[in-house]
Amino acid sequence: MRAFGIALAAFGLSACQAAAPPPPAMIETADVGRFVEIERIAADGLPDQRLSIWLPPGYDRNMGTRYPVLYMHDGHNLFDVTKSNFNKIWAADKAVLALMAQGKIRPHIIVGIWAPGSDRYRQYLPRPAYNAATGEVRAAMDAMTGGEVVSDRYLAWMADTLKPMIDADYRTLTGAKDTAIAGSSMGGLMSCYAFVTRLDVFGRAACVSSHWPAADPAKVGDFNQDLAAIWQSTFVEQLGNPDGRRLWMDIGTATLDAYYPPYQARIDAGVTAAGWRRGVDFESKVYDGAPHEENAWAARLPEILGWVLTD
Repeated sequence: MRAFGIALAAFGLSACQAAAPPPPAMIETADVGRFVEIERIAADGLPDQRLSIWLPPGYDRNMGTRYPVLYMHDGHNLFDVTKSNFNKIWAADKAVLALMAQGKIRPHIIVGIWAPGSDRYRQYLPRPAYNAATGEVRAAMDAMTGGEVVSDRYLAWMADTLKPMIDADYRTLTGAKDTAIAGSSMGGLMSCYAFVTRLDVFGRAACVSSHWPAADPAKVGDFNQDLAAIWQSTFVEQLGNPDGRRLWMDIGTATLDAYYPPYQARIDAGVTAAGWRRGVDFESKVYDGAPHEENAWAARLPEILGWVLTD
């Protein structure tokens, strides 16, 4: 249960990124969509950002069609195993293709935002949670940051710079109901943060294997009441009304995910108490035996996206 040393890299506190791929390219394919790679975007107050964008089949033929957009963290681990950290990927494009073929969702554009290497933790740790932390919880977070926590700037960049850029450059549907955000581990926390903070932008979210301990579990304990209170105040109490929004949360029970069940149970109860209906406005699943890694997330991604992105 306490395989933290093995799983530490999986939630990316100091994960190294793969070697840089070739120069920016647009890779044409006949029936599985098209990729656009943007290798460097300067962002004020943030590490340089990088994108892998997937345009669904038909995008270049159906010129009158506009598409909903799914923004995903850890973009280097989404599509191409040669770009991934751990030789594992979510296969996000394949999940969407399968769901499209089954008629479960509309075609979507996927914008994969690469994690900035060793800066990943400080970019994904929700700033309100960090500000609220004290004592051993704050010390555990500080031990991981390696610099200023910049998730507030990252969220503002995504919402106010990146999204307008994508909307200008591609044929998108721009409303919140057509804009989703998803991520795992620290990216799950970041997705939850974006969902409650910028509900004007993100109307759907998938928070996958969210790292509710927020730092090294060995330093905060199996279940930390102070952390539970932080998530209540910075996430649950900020949810607002559903109003057609959709929230997915899930956890496994092996490796690093073994720490998550008591936090997730507390959060589920809070979301229900806030008036969100399980199975309608939000979903929370437990995948028994599932570890904290990309293959496990890929296995359940069709179910996740089939629920989050359905009309």
